[in-house]
Amino acid sequence: MTQPSRSQIRRWRQYLADERAEAAVYRDIASRRSGEEREILLALAEAEGRHEQHWIELLGDEVGHPRRGDFRTRVLGFLARRFGSVFVLALAQRAEARSVYNADDDATPAMAADEAIHEEVVRGLATRGRNKMSGTFRAAVFGANDGLVSNLALILGIGASGASQQAVLLAGLAGLLAGALSMGAGEYVSVRSQRELLEASRPGEAAVEALPYLDVDANELALVYRARGMSAQDAKTRADDVLGSSRPTLVVPEEVVDEHESVGSAMGAALASFCFFASGAAIPVLPYLLGADGWDAVAWSAGLVGLALLGTGAAVGVLSGASPGKRALRQLGIGFGAAAATYVLGLAFGHVV
Repeated sequence: MTQPSRSQIRRWRQYLADERAEAAVYRDIASRRSGEEREILLALAEAEGRHEQHWIELLGDEVGHPRRGDFRTRVLGFLARRFGSVFVLALAQRAEARSVYNADDDATPAMAADEAIHEEVVRGLATRGRNKMSGTFRAAVFGANDGLVSNLALILGIGASGASQQAVLLAGLAGLLAGALSMGAGEYVSVRSQRELLEASRPGEAAVEALPYLDVDANELALVYRARGMSAQDAKTRADDVLGSSRPTLVVPEEVVDEHESVGSAMGAALASFCFFASGAAIPVLPYLLGADGWDAVAWSAGLVGLALLGTGAAVGVLSGASPGKRALRQLGIGFGAAAATYVLGLAFGHVV
C-alpha cells in the first residue's frame, strides 16, 4: 500500500472520530432502553466499532490523538446522554442517511451497505416511538400552529381595521379562549370516534366463545378470514390451524391493524390540543397585554410568532426525519401568508367602514 497523503490521513482520522462518536450515541440510547430495542442498539454500536477498526488499520502509526466527532454527531451525543427519546433516534436516522462511504474509495462496499441498512434499522426504531406519540403529538403541533396563526391573523386583521388597542386585546383573548375550547372539543370527538370505529372492527366476544362448537367439516371460520381480505386457500389454512389447536382463539389477519395510525387517548389529545392552542394563541397577544400598541405591537407579535413557527416546524422536521430547516421555513411561510392575507382584508374592511 502506498503512503497515504496528508489529506487522506485527515479524512480517515475524522471518519474514525465520527465512528467512535456514533457508537457512543447508540450505547447511550441503549442504556435507556430494554429488551429487543437495547440489543438492536448495541448491535449498531458494535457495527460502528467494526468501521472504526477499518480506519485504525488504514491509519496504522498515523492514528494520532483521539479527535472529536463532527458538530452534528457531538450534538446528537449530547442529546442521547440526556434524553434518549424518539427525537434523538430521528436525528440518528438523518445522520446515517448522510454517510459518504458510498462515494469514498477508501471505505469498503460493505461499510457503505452497512450505513444504508443502519438508516433503515434506526428508522424502524424511531417509527415505534413515532407511532406511540403520534396522536398526542399531532394534536399538540396542530393546536400550537393553529393558535399561533389564527390569533395572529385575528389580531392583525382587527388592528388593520382601525380598532383600538383595547378592542384588539379583547379580540385576541376571545380568540384564544374560543379557539382552545373548540380545538379541544373537536380533537376529543375526532379521536373518540376513531377509536370507536377501530373497536367496531375487532372480533366480537360471541364469535370467540363459539369457536369450540364450530363444525370442523363446514369450517365457516374461513369465511371470517376471507371477509378480512385473505385468499380462500390462506383462509382455509388459517381456519384449520385455529380449529385444530387445543385452545382455539380468533386471530384476524394483521392487515386489518393500521400500524400507521396511532390514535392515542381522546382525553389526552383533547388536553394537548387545548393547552397547545392556548399557549400558541397567547404569544401574539403578549405585546398588547404588556401595553404595546400600533406598529410596535404588530412587529413584536409577528416576530414572536415567527420564532415560535420556526420552532414547531423544526420539531416536526426532526421527528419526521426530514430537514428541520426546510420544515421550519415552510411553517413560517404558511403562517405569515395567512396572517398577511387577513391583515390586507382588515385594511380593506377598515377603509369601507
